[in-house]
Amino acid sequence: ASRSRAREVCVIADVAQREANRLTQIEAQGLASVEAAEKAVGDAESRAAACAAARDVTTVSEAQIAIAEAALERTRLTAPFSGVIAEINGELGEFVTPSPVGIPMPPTVDLIDATCLYISAPIDEVDAPLVKEGLPATISLDAFPDRKFAGHVRRVAPYVLDLEKQARTVEIEAEINDTNNDDLLPGYSADVEVLLASREDVLRIPTSVITEGNKVFIFQKETGQLTLREVETGLSNWEFTEVTAGLREGEQVVSSTDREGIGDGVAVQPE
Repeated sequence: ASRSRAREVCVIADVAQREANRLTQIEAQGLASVEAAEKAVGDAESRAAACAAARDVTTVSEAQIAIAEAALERTRLTAPFSGVIAEINGELGEFVTPSPVGIPMPPTVDLIDATCLYISAPIDEVDAPLVKEGLPATISLDAFPDRKFAGHVRRVAPYVLDLEKQARTVEIEAEINDTNNDDLLPGYSADVEVLLASREDVLRIPTSVITEGNKVFIFQKETGQLTLREVETGLSNWEFTEVTAGLREGEQVVSSTDREGIGDGVAVQPE
């Protein structure tokens, strides 16, 4: 509105200036009175001053609009990426300010990028040199006990954590290879098994049946008794252990070694 008003006032001032110029010229030729020429010049000057004032008002108004727009922009939070709002820390109409330097504060909006979920897990410092970025991993979640997710190690921390004096660990991050898992929610508890090496067509037994000293209880069909035998092992994980010597395929091992009465030479009846 102020810009339109200024344009109108300045058009009138331009017309008045042209009229003053015309009367000044014909007054010099004796065709107009001095009073008329002076009046036209005074009117033109007045109109020119009004034009300048109107332009100043427009400039001030535009500056005020720019200030208001900048203030409005500071009230608008724009997400840096598409995601899911997990939490809003604040109420409608509440004033919020950026965190002071060196003083972390909760974010106004906790935004989750569901396309880049990862699992953070500690590993023992003894195993850390063996784990490298890119190694395959198997991920299991308590929320889905019947499912295993194929993944890989995406990061190995360059430092050791000593949150507990007796347990120094290195943090790793693992990603699930298939990103189309809309049923996975941030915050699920998970276990990560990193595959350091693999072999096919080997003899394996449940890791839980191996007792101290790499020994297992073998059931002797001929005598109906248990024999404690030492075996040599190879690759191992939480579930299975490779047996390289001391056991033949088809031999029966005791799976419940914690049962009362289990011992070398004890007669048992297989279930």
